[in-house]
Amino acid sequence: MKHVISIFLAMIAIPFLCPFSALSADDRDARKIMELVDNQDDGDNMVSEMEMTLIDKNGNERIRNMKSFSKDQGADTLRIMFFLYPADIKGTGFLTHEYDAPGKDDDQWLYLPALKNTKRIASTDKSEKFMGSDFTYSDMGSIELEDYDFSFFEDQKEIDIEGNKCWIIWAIPKTKDVIKKTGYEKSLLFIRQDNYYLIRGKFWLEKGGYIKFLEVTELKKIDGIWTATELYMKKTRNNVQEHKTILKFINVKYNQDLDYGMFTERQLEKGI
Repeated sequence: MKHVISIFLAMIAIPFLCPFSALSADDRDARKIMELVDNQDDGDNMVSEMEMTLIDKNGNERIRNMKSFSKDQGADTLRIMFFLYPADIKGTGFLTHEYDAPGKDDDQWLYLPALKNTKRIASTDKSEKFMGSDFTYSDMGSIELEDYDFSFFEDQKEIDIEGNKCWIIWAIPKTKDVIKKTGYEKSLLFIRQDNYYLIRGKFWLEKGGYIKFLEVTELKKIDGIWTATELYMKKTRNNVQEHKTILKFINVKYNQDLDYGMFTERQLEKGI
């Protein structure tokens, strides 16, 4: 399943108080909706500027600027991102190869110029924070639909969000390995009915009693592609915001002239 960033994107607690069986029965109609979410056109040969704002619990802000590129390779997707500002992280790069093949985990690499070292992100590390944000390495890649059971929210199948009808769907991991990899015990997804786009999410973390909330605050059609140009993820505990990350995508362009050679470890270390 594409997360909002990859977008997705993608994708995304308190200890589980109810048994898995209470939520995990797979609903065929809910799964069909998620398949349409997964199969929507997310564009190709994309270039974008990005602004990431990190907000701590006291309201202090830190801003980071990046540039992002993505290109399809058959059913797979290649993505690379470079940090441009501030100076202490300038040159940091992040490379992802997302695979469509069932059971094949995405490859991810992080280049740290201060250490002149490229680190491959292990599957056991993908629930960790990405560059101090409220997104994880797992959020920065894709997940497989077959790893989850999908069902409609038990009390309310749909809801109106700012004039847009949305389905409300549970995504319940089938195994503890999936929970360990993503860091999420369960997720509640809000999918727009007119374009099958994930515009809101609630994610229960496996550890620490945290709940995260995702909100797409600006969604535009660019070159015929529905594109989230602004969104946030906030992390809460006991209904109190602990941290928040705002992402803005600026000057998004599709169908650009991108070479496969850009999406390599060599280019990751070379920068732009």
